[in-house]
Amino acid sequence: MDYKTSDVLPGAAGGADRYGPSAAPGPSPQDQLPATATAAVKIVIVGGFGVGKTTMVRAVSEIRPLTTEETMTQAGEGVDHVTGVERKTETTVAMDFGRISLNDRLVLYLFGTPGQERFWFLWHGLFEGALGAVVLVDTRRLEVSFDIIGRLEERGMPFVVAVNAFPDAQVHDLDELREALDLPDWVPLVDCDARSRASSRDVLLELTRYLHAMTLARSEAR
Repeated sequence: MDYKTSDVLPGAAGGADRYGPSAAPGPSPQDQLPATATAAVKIVIVGGFGVGKTTMVRAVSEIRPLTTEETMTQAGEGVDHVTGVERKTETTVAMDFGRISLNDRLVLYLFGTPGQERFWFLWHGLFEGALGAVVLVDTRRLEVSFDIIGRLEERGMPFVVAVNAFPDAQVHDLDELREALDLPDWVPLVDCDARSRASSRDVLLELTRYLHAMTLARSEAR
């Protein structure tokens, strides 16, 4: 769908931002990078339109997240696929960004990708330097995940699949979902609630454990 201009970045020119009518607030203490941090990892959160990527970044980020959501209009009808998420009124047009410290030393930088296919050309830049990805899945629209998982496999990007909980979604056995998504046994597949900070953090911990296991396996193979 097409979009109308709105102030989605704090302090953007042209009017008030979402934090108030005046200039963007300065950095708060929680926005500061922990002094004990010794390692930073870039993680990308991907998935189809409306699966909860922005919601996850907002829920788990310890800093004020940056989002690039725009209001959807009727001009994009026939271009964007909104089946199953007809009530959605906004969509990410560039990226979401957040940060979370998993412990005193390890910091994850989170980049959420646009779900609309016509914005997938932005993925190349967003994936640069990333060590892994989270694929969010909506079981009501499982088919929108096939191409996304295929793209990650083509890139050789390690990823975990997180099944987001929606109130009206049918409960599926994870083994059945693994078969439906044609996932190898070694790719982690977990349930999550993208609205929950704790649940989203668990997904990120699962990814870091997977990346660590892959690193150890490579070291032992040498």
